[in-house]
Amino acid sequence: MTKNKSNLRFFFSAVALLTAAVSAMAQGNGAAGITEATQMVTSYFDPATKLIYAIGAVVGLIGGVKVYSKFSSGDPDTGKTAASWFGACIFLIVAATILRSFFL
Repeated sequence: MTKNKSNLRFFFSAVALLTAAVSAMAQGNGAAGITEATQMVTSYFDPATKLIYAIGAVVGLIGGVKVYSKFSSGDPDTGKTAASWFGACIFLIVAATILRSFFL
């Protein structure tokens, strides 16, 4: 037998053994893995919700300072700026609450 045929035979036997090993490890219905993944994902929602609330608070403070500076300088579009910053804060709070209630 030539060297190429020997290498080819070795390659195919290695692939067959690897396939058998992978299929042996993949036995079962996977319910335990799905349950573990669900628990991991739901454990991230509480810290993520608190992070979004904190971001909303920072955005609200920055918006308040910007609106105050525009109001103090007599800028005519102060109401528009206040509405946009207030809307951004409300969106962050509502989005975090809805996502949490939707997924948990």
